[in-house]
Parts: sequence; structure tokens; C-alpha cells
Amino acid sequence: MSDTPAQRLLLVHAHPDDESIGQGATMAKYVAEGRGVTLVTCTAGEMGEILVPELEHLAADRDDKLGEHRRGELADAMAELGVTDHRFLGGFGRFRDSGMKWHAEGYAIAADDIHDNAFWRADLTEAADLLVEIIREVRPQVLVTYDQFGGYGHPDHIQAHRVATYGAALAAVPSYRTDLGESWDVPKIYWGAMSESRMRAGLRALRAAGDTTSFEGMDPDGPLPHFVTPDDNLAAMVDAEDHVDKKMAALAAHKTQITMDGPFFALSNNVGSHAWGAEFYRIAKGEQGPLGDDGLETDLFAGIDS
Repeated sequence: MSDTPAQRLLLVHAHPDDESIGQGATMAKYVAEGRGVTLVTCTAGEMGEILVPELEHLAADRDDKLGEHRRGELADAMAELGVTDHRFLGGFGRFRDSGMKWHAEGYAIAADDIHDNAFWRADLTEAADLLVEIIREVRPQVLVTYDQFGGYGHPDHIQAHRVATYGAALAAVPSYRTDLGESWDVPKIYWGAMSESRMRAGLRALRAAGDTTSFEGMDPDGPLPHFVTPDDNLAAMVDAEDHVDKKMAALAAHKTQITMDGPFFALSNNVGSHAWGAEFYRIAKGEQGPLGDDGLETDLFAGIDS
């Protein structure tokens, strides 16, 4: 008798911490329910900003050891969520964090200087083939990644979207790279999203509590960044409020990237656990299954036969 879970989720993320921010509660919920959860991280986040002063020597322009440190943070975060299958695309160090800079209009773009081994420069087919092998091994019914803009424009997020999309397409072709395993067509693909109505409500609560610095520059009644999704474009909401403590513990494990007094914890403190316990998705492939009272799927596996 196989011990492989009947339902299997595969997530493709760019850097350590992206997974906990975007889908940490969903991951914890599905693990607790006995579903398979596999995380693929495409880089070690070597170019990330370091928020812990005593670890600033790890920066890329100094000791260049941040990636190895974040590898440990990711392991700690996955332990908090209960995820035991987490991998780096092509193995640790195969692709390097590309870094980024901010465009004048407030979204991320590629940095001026990019390492030769940067993920942004990776050959798309080469990187996709590495994911094809994982898809054919895990055989997930659901894949989660970013939208085509990578949420906020980060080149590694955009590249992760491309690799996940192309990799899923190639994995389904029976005659393609048979050495990478038997073909598998992922039934449903989602892009992680953030609800506009929930974000506006959260911002109002923060401002009403006197917090003017968290999510600085965002007006509850004004334009919001690209990563905030109009509710009409949402397809699913996983209510994992019972597991939000695990998500917050996973966020806290990414110590070099996320501070306890930062916006994620501020929103949770002022709005409550539902602020981060409900995670939203746009459907990119497949059909919606049965819908909940609010017109959204309540389970990413909805409508899929085990």
C-alpha cells in the first residue's frame, strides 16, 4: 500500500520567505489534513536585504553567505508549517537570486548588475526541465505560483511564473523527455493573490489604530499595488485561520527578511488572525469546483477526483 497522499499540492516560489507570506496558512492546513505539500524554491535569496544588524556581514557585497543562512531559515519555517518535502530547483545553489531595484512607479525591475548565474538569466527550457522531473515524480493535482508580473515585478518571481507555466505544459507531453519520468498533466494551476477588499479593510484598521508606517504609502481608499487583486478576479479562498499561528511562526523564522514589528505582524495584531488566515487565489488552469457562500472555491482541490 502506497503512503503517497491522495491529494498533492506543489508550490513554485522564487526565494525563501515567499512561500510563508503567500501560502503559509494553506500549506499548514493541508499538511494537517494529510495532504501532500511539496515546495520548490528557485533561489536561496542571496541578494535579499538583511534586517538583522549583527548578520549584515552575510550580504552579497561582503561575505556573500546570506543564501546559506536563508537555507536554514527556510528549513525552520517549513518545520513550523509541517512541510517535509521542500527542494531547491536543480539543487541548492543551481540558480542565484537575481536581485532587483525599484522603478520610479513603485514596482520592482531587474537590477543594473546581475550575476552570471542569476535565475533571471536562466535558460527557460533548462530550468523548466528541472521542474518537469519534479512534477512527474510528485504528480500534483494542484500547482501554485505567481501571476505573470510576479506579484510586484521582481524578476525572479516573473521567472518562477514562466518556469512553472512552461514546466507544467512540458510535463504533460507524453513524448517529451521521457527520461524525466512518465507524463503528468497538472489538473489545476493557481496564481497566489491578495483580495482588494480584505487589503483595504486591513489598511483602514491599521490607520484607525494609529499605524501610519505599516504598508507605507498605501491609501485604504486610493490606488493599490499590482499584487492586490480585484475581488472579481479571485477564484478561491482557503480559510486556514485555525493555522495562522503556524504561518506567523514561519514568517518569524525568516529573521533576516521579516521583523516582528513589521507590517505582517502589525496587520495581524490590529485586525486579528483572519488577516493572514484567509489566502486567496486566481485560477490559471482547470475549472472551478463547488463554490462557497461567497462565490469562491474553499478548497484548491475542489472538483478534482482523487
